[in-house]
Amino acid sequence: MNTGFAETEKEFQSCVIDFAKLNGWLVSHARPARVTVKGRETYRTALQGDAGAPDLLLARGGKVILVELKSEKGKPSHMQTAWITACGNHGRLWRPSDWDDIFEELSGAECGPVAGTHAARG
Repeated sequence: MNTGFAETEKEFQSCVIDFAKLNGWLVSHARPARVTVKGRETYRTALQGDAGAPDLLLARGGKVILVELKSEKGKPSHMQTAWITACGNHGRLWRPSDWDDIFEELSGAECGPVAGTHAARG
C-alpha cells in the first residue's frame, strides 16, 4: 500500500499523526520553536536529557511505541539509533515505504481505541 503520499519527512509525519489519531492513539510530538540566536532566527527544541529522542510517542490500550520518522533517504543519527535500540520492542524507525507495516500496526485490533479519544480532540 505504499501510496507515495509523503514527499518530505514533515508531510510523512503529518500523515502518520493523522492516521494514528483516526485509530484512537494518543500522540505526542515536541515541535521546535523559532528563536533568535546571535541575531539569527533558527529553530530549537527545548529538551532536557539525551539528544535524539524519537519524533513520536504513541499510546493506545496499554501499548506504547516510540517512533523515529525518516524520509526514504534520511539517515538516523547515532543518538537516534541509540534511542531506538534502547526502546527495545517499543522503538520504531518508519519511512514512507513502511506504510503497509504502519497501517497494520496503527489500525490493529489487538488494542481498541481509547474511550473518549475522539470527543477529547482540541
